[in-house]
Amino acid sequence: MSKAKIAITLEQNSISRLDHLVRENIFLNRSQAIQEAVNEKIERLERNRLAKECAKLDPAFEKAMAEEGSAEDLSKWPKY
Repeated sequence: MSKAKIAITLEQNSISRLDHLVRENIFLNRSQAIQEAVNEKIERLERNRLAKECAKLDPAFEKAMAEEGSAEDLSKWPKY
């Protein structure tokens, strides 16, 4: 995956905490730490968005859709 260099501005306290994590070898460098933080945040937002969309679904309707066709006589199904 290609990468691009960007400039960001952080509060000094955040930079100090970030540098501490790098010194403790939790991350190789600032870039890796920030990359992982951004990815985690994006994934969390996407999961939340999916959960909100799922909450809009009507459980009774979804169940009926899932069960549609399963009421057929099972003897008509092919043998495996």
